[in-house]
Parts: sequence; structure tokens; C-alpha cells
Amino acid sequence: MSVAASARPVSPAAGPGVGPLLRAWRERRRLSQLELALRADSSARHISFIETGRSRPSEEMVLRLAERLQVPVRERNALLLAAGYAPRYAETPLDDPALEGVRDGLERLIRGYEPYPALVVDAGYTVVAANRGIELLLAGVPEKLLSPAPNAMRLTLHPEGLAPRIRNLRQWRGHLLAQMEREIALHRSDRLRALYEEVAAYPVPEAEPGAEPAEPVPYFALPLRVEHAGRVLSFVSSISTFNTPMDITVAELAIETFLPADRATADHLRALAG
Repeated sequence: MSVAASARPVSPAAGPGVGPLLRAWRERRRLSQLELALRADSSARHISFIETGRSRPSEEMVLRLAERLQVPVRERNALLLAAGYAPRYAETPLDDPALEGVRDGLERLIRGYEPYPALVVDAGYTVVAANRGIELLLAGVPEKLLSPAPNAMRLTLHPEGLAPRIRNLRQWRGHLLAQMEREIALHRSDRLRALYEEVAAYPVPEAEPGAEPAEPVPYFALPLRVEHAGRVLSFVSSISTFNTPMDITVAELAIETFLPADRATADHLRALAG
């Protein structure tokens, strides 16, 4: 779906206007009007006038403030509409021909990471691409969790998913829930909130047998320790996003890669890959 990028003013959307919205984002970021003004090359007086509706910001100023406030791309369109301007950012379906280069690049990226696991998720943690390393870890997970659109959080925390095989489930679950809480605070997504409430309600075993490795390993980040084929594999994860995206769909994609946290895990995966 394409969105016009004209700077021509349009009728403002019904609502409180752009001022209160910008103030809410500023308060969420715990910035004073002066701090925001310094970051945006403006003045505290002008920021105050914008927030109270005494001054109508230009389209360029709305976008500059949104950038300094780290407003998600989807929400920047809402700010522009509230200020009386046309949306700037398109939301193109991932299967649209216009994003063929993005899809191909992502596929090459995660395939190149093999034999280590890697996947791509959207803003709701729906898996849109995964490599053979992920498929290996998901062996034995029931089909109902894998189709039609697998969700990374469900796959990990569902009692019929990876959860029974995760040897530090309580720690990893806490990490994932905290990550979702940060995303909810940032994006204010009802869809994400519903997913959080669902996975947070999944039962957690009272004890985790074999939660600690036989020999202590100096991990540099919280590892995911998951059993596979009688072994416990250890990974640390890294999440990457696109820099300065101009499309909502692309902005909301995240590539998660799992790096072996010890030599035994790396050797085992390379052996499986032949």
C-alpha cells in the first residue's frame, strides 16, 4: 500500500492535535522541554508553544522532533496527520514486488549464518523467515505451533514448544517478557499486549532439572540453554533492525541471530551440518 509523501497540509485527524501527542512522547522519554529543544535545534519556548497548541509546527519540525524522541515510524504518520500533514511512510506488504530486494537480502543473510540459528520476525513476533538452524531446534514441536504463521514467543514459551527443553526457562522467560514490555511501551500495540498476556500466562515448571552446566562457563550475556538430541546447547542472541527505514513494514522487521556461547555448541552444530 503506497502512501503519499506530499508536504501539502491535509485536514487534521479528529483528536487532541499534535501538541499533546508530542508532549506524551517527550514525557515518555523523560525529557524536559529544554532538553528536547537542544536536541532539535529549537527553543524551549517554541516546544512549549507547540505542545500547548499556540504554534503549529512545520512538517519538517514534526519529523525532527519525532526523530529526536525516537518515535516509531508507524507513530510518525499519526503525528503528521494530527499536525495536518499527509503521512510520509508507506506500509508495503512484505510479499509486494517492491520489497523483493529486502526479502532476498534477508534470506541470504540468515542462510549465510548457518549452521547457527537465525530468524526474522515482524512487530508481533510472527516469524517471516528462518534458516535451517532454527528448524533444527524446532524439531519435535507440534504442527499447530508451526502453522499457518508461527510466532516466536509462542514457539519459545508454550508448554508444547521449546519451553520443556529450555534448561534456564525462568531466566529466559523473564528476559523475553521484559523485552515485550519494552516494545509495548514503545509501540502501544493492542496486538502485542494480547500476545504478552497470553504467553505470560503459560505455566512454568516449579523446578528446572539440569539448569546449570556441569562446568561453569564465563558467559558474556544471558545464554539460551536448550536441550537437543541429548545435549544442552548454549546460545546468546543478537537482534538487528534496519537503519533509517522509510517503510513501516521494513521498520518493524527484526533479525535475531543465535551465536554459540561455547565451543561444544559450535562443534555440535557444525557436525550436524556435515
